[in-house]
Amino acid sequence: MTAPAGCQLIGRWRIIEADLWDRGYLNLGGPATITIGPDNNGEIAFGALQAGLDLSYGPGCDEMDDVTGDGHAELLDNGSIEITFAYHNGDEAILKAVRQTSSTAC
Repeated sequence: MTAPAGCQLIGRWRIIEADLWDRGYLNLGGPATITIGPDNNGEIAFGALQAGLDLSYGPGCDEMDDVTGDGHAELLDNGSIEITFAYHNGDEAILKAVRQTSSTAC
C-alpha cells in the first residue's frame, strides 16, 4: 500500500513535546524523531525507545524489551502533528512534533 496523493504527513518530524515525559527524557538517546515514509513504513525514536512503524506502530524495543503498540497521527492547522501513541499493555501518550526543515511533504 502506498500513501495517498497529497499526503502531508510523509517526512521527518522532530518530537518536541509529550504529555507523559519531559524534553530531557524525549531526547535521552538523541533527538526525538518520527519518520513517516511514502510506503506506510517509518521509524520512531525517543527516550529509550526505537521502533519501526507500519499502518500502526509495530514491534520495537524499549530499554531492550520487545514492545508492540499502536497509534495515529493527525495534522494540525498550524502544520504540526499530534501523535497518539500506546504501548500494548503499557503507557499511552500524546506526542507533538514539527516538521524538520530538511524534510519535504509528498
